[in-house]
Amino acid sequence: MTFYKQIYTSPLGEMSLVADETGLIGAWFLKQKYFERGLEKAAMPVENDILKRTRLLLDDYFSGKYPDFSGLPLAVVGTDFQQRVWAYLQTIPYGETVTYGQIAKKLGNRSAQAVGSAVGRNPFSIIVPCHRVLGSQGQLTCYAGGLDKKIWLLEHEGVELSEKALDK
Repeated sequence: MTFYKQIYTSPLGEMSLVADETGLIGAWFLKQKYFERGLEKAAMPVENDILKRTRLLLDDYFSGKYPDFSGLPLAVVGTDFQQRVWAYLQTIPYGETVTYGQIAKKLGNRSAQAVGSAVGRNPFSIIVPCHRVLGSQGQLTCYAGGLDKKIWLLEHEGVELSEKALDK
C-alpha cells in the first residue's frame, strides 16, 4: 500500500496529512499525542487527490467558511467503538459543543471515560471535530493537539467559552 503525506501550514501550526488511495488516514498537528501512530517509518510520496481536497477544505475552514468535510473519504482504522464515536463526532454541527456524557448516552454506553478515550485517539483533527467535546460541566478537557488549539478552534467557530470553561 502506498501512503501519501503532506505538511499543511495552518494558523495553529503545521499539520501532517496522510492518505492512501482510498481515503485520508489522518490529520495531526505535528508532535500531538498519537501522532502518525503506525505510520512513522512509512516512505511517503508527497501528494494525491485526497490530500489536495483535504488541504482545500482546511483552507476554507481556516478562512472562516463552513466547509462540509462529509464528502472527504476517510480510511478509518480503529475499534468498532472508536469508529462509532468518531462517526458521532461528525454529526456535531459547526459552532456547537456536546459533552462526553451526552455522546455516551447517545451511543448507549454508560462510560463517558470510554468515550473520552476514543475521542482522544481521533486521527482526524478538525475534520472529525473532537474539539467540540467538553466535560460534563462545560469545562475544557484534554485535546491531543493541545488545549490552546482547542480554545482557538472553538472561538474560531464562534463558541462562547465561559470563564469556568477557561479555568484550566
